[in-house]
Amino acid sequence: MTEGGRYSGGCQCGAVRYEWLEPPRYASVCYCRMCQKASGQPFMAFTGGKKEHLRWTRGEPTIFRSSNLAERGFCSQCGTPLTYAFSGTGRMSVTINSLDDPEAMPPTSQYGTESKVSWFDSILGLPAQKTEDWMRPEVRSQLVSHQQADAAGSAPNRAGNRR
Repeated sequence: MTEGGRYSGGCQCGAVRYEWLEPPRYASVCYCRMCQKASGQPFMAFTGGKKEHLRWTRGEPTIFRSSNLAERGFCSQCGTPLTYAFSGTGRMSVTINSLDDPEAMPPTSQYGTESKVSWFDSILGLPAQKTEDWMRPEVRSQLVSHQQADAAGSAPNRAGNRR
């Protein structure tokens, strides 16, 4: 896949970009406590394949060894979590939502479910609103996103929504 394809992506500021030379082979979510701490979220979603099929097209992530068995990559400029690699496997995972087209790789499995927070399964039943439904128009018109556009050209608009 070439830059701008379904399997390219990068960080929020654009300092680090990547592409998969072959489509990723798996996609999953992980609820383990390390993933929760690394993302500040209830889970992380990853897709990946063989390390040799991942190419950095702009910059490279900074690596943090989160354990004796794993390392995580992130953009040192904006902090976006980007990668996860389990030592000795020859595989590399990228965060699904760092893909230019995150819809291309829906998760097919879950890991670390023993650490899933108790309220997670109930969030789909919470009241939901689009950004334009809760953000006042005068505030939305003043909001300017500093997020780098996806390679395919889908840039966030002033309210941070995809066009």
